[in-house]
Amino acid sequence: MTDQGRGQFKIYMGYAAGVGKTYKMLEDAQALKAGRQDVVVGYFEPHGRQETIAKGEGLEVVPRKKVNYRGATFEEMDAERIMARHPQICLVDELPHTNVPGCRHTKRWEDVLELLDAGIDVLTNMNIQHLESLNDQIRDIAGVTVRETVPDWIVQKADEIVMVDLTPRALLHRLERGVIYERAQAQLALQNFFREPTLVALRELALREAAHEVEQRIASTQAGPVEGGQAVPPWRKHQKILAYLTADPKTTMVTRRAKRVSDFLDAECFAVAVLPVGHQRNSTDPHREAIEKHLDFARNLHIETRILQGKDAASLLINFARQNQITQIFVTRPYSSFLPPLLSRDPVQKVISLAKDMQIVIVSDRDPLKRR
Repeated sequence: MTDQGRGQFKIYMGYAAGVGKTYKMLEDAQALKAGRQDVVVGYFEPHGRQETIAKGEGLEVVPRKKVNYRGATFEEMDAERIMARHPQICLVDELPHTNVPGCRHTKRWEDVLELLDAGIDVLTNMNIQHLESLNDQIRDIAGVTVRETVPDWIVQKADEIVMVDLTPRALLHRLERGVIYERAQAQLALQNFFREPTLVALRELALREAAHEVEQRIASTQAGPVEGGQAVPPWRKHQKILAYLTADPKTTMVTRRAKRVSDFLDAECFAVAVLPVGHQRNSTDPHREAIEKHLDFARNLHIETRILQGKDAASLLINFARQNQITQIFVTRPYSSFLPPLLSRDPVQKVISLAKDMQIVIVSDRDPLKRR
């Protein structure tokens, strides 16, 4: 446990099912137990993998909570029972999991935060494709949209991240032998997510993320000027990033990209929307509802949000950017138009035209024909 009373947080990260995250976590737990540490399993999903099941033998398991939903009974991690038991260390499998409606929290990572706040050390695991800021890149790589994600700031809270690696060829060999899934499910996986080019790309992404994490942690230990009571790494660049939030569905891509770049640059990040004067949060206007949804998404990523009000959205946004010394503005791809930018009704086009002294980053799908 930390000096402040908060539990230590350790994440085992991989790039695909079957690389050995849970196995390594259980192996470390057994070593901690052998060292007379008080260890329990809060949640463990074996997926029928016999080697992994065997590695968990002898560890105390906290009974799961049964939740009734739509006439069926589901089992979820019982965070309240774990806190009542109050072990030194708790193992929690599958951090990105979404709890069944009716549970205390919507996401398992929210349960984990509660355990940490209670002073319990947590060992947990996840795959790189569940990191929120990578959602669009994963869709480009694997052709699927990952629905269960973990905000980047949760991972950044970890005291330690262990990258569990296995070559794609070795992983495919395990899959073909039926170690990861049953034969029928394994054959289906080989035709979809477990194609070798996909695994190679995911592994490269995971290794890059691990390298960046190491660089940040090393840099944060170096002496630097103090800002807001905290030391600022000397390599930090004075960048400020703004994500322009509109009703466009692609705004989620803009927000993720802006957040990811700001994290890499250790820069301030703003998410800014422009609404008409007199805007009401509970309005039933679909345009306003879409913008509110994007604002809530940005807040969930711990991005500072601002709402500007007025008629000329582009001018208001650029004035805000200049006043706050923004260096990069992230926007969606503008509508095609034969009109000059300053005469166009699309505020994105006008923003691009007005922001001559800032870098504009246009975020779009790889295939622009899919956009409109």
